[in-house]
Amino acid sequence: MPQSTSGEPRPIVHHIPVCPFSQRLEIALESKGLRDAVEFRVVDITRPRAPELLAKTRGTTALPVMEIEGGRIVKESLVILRYLEDRFPQPPVAQADPYRRAVENMLIACEGDFTTAGYRFVMNRARDQRDAFAGAMATQYARLNDFLEWQAPGRDFLFESFGMAEAVFTPMFARFWFLEYYEDFDIPADLPRVRRWSQACLEHPCAQQVTREEIVKLYHDYALGVGNGALAPGRSVSSFVFEPHWSKRPWPPRNKWAPPASDADLGLL
Repeated sequence: MPQSTSGEPRPIVHHIPVCPFSQRLEIALESKGLRDAVEFRVVDITRPRAPELLAKTRGTTALPVMEIEGGRIVKESLVILRYLEDRFPQPPVAQADPYRRAVENMLIACEGDFTTAGYRFVMNRARDQRDAFAGAMATQYARLNDFLEWQAPGRDFLFESFGMAEAVFTPMFARFWFLEYYEDFDIPADLPRVRRWSQACLEHPCAQQVTREEIVKLYHDYALGVGNGALAPGRSVSSFVFEPHWSKRPWPPRNKWAPPASDADLGLL
């Protein structure tokens, strides 16, 4: 195992740099001032998983995966988040008071449906169903708005400061920049509480691992209905490829219903 400057073994996280589930871990560690307490090792999802990694994960390909002492493996981002909170308890990110922790976890429990709605929306290829997907996304934001009005009507965050719920949701708020770009969708104006929360989360210093440009360019294939590094029809390079670097590529076309851009058009060759 790699070691920290204090000589303690460092957990290893096998991850995709732009993955929202990996960003959760980075945000939590930044919030603790412990970004270097964990070693992040990059996995290229445009290539088959390395046999040695598959051996560690027992054949599963979902990331991130954390490897700790003795070769033990911890999976699922929310589980890893809680492991990090237990292993590095100071300063805390999660709420300590039992009731406040319960409130926090009630909000976190909303994340699965929220995330699913956003990804289904951007990946939809049935143009006549676009409004239905937009409505489903608006419903998810309304659910969050209602919860925040109930528990935290006068604050930017759920509690007094950026915490565990924010670490969970902020990467999704950032990824849903692809909804703004490819679907012309934003948080409805009649949901000011969740709009305020999202903006405060995205502006927080601990949550600056990715940019809007990076998300829009790397997730272009999701707007074509193809994810996780797979190839869109007629293409030979995934938008998730490391080279050419995303900053050197042109902005992709916003109209996901137009004839798809080529690898060359997207600056991928």
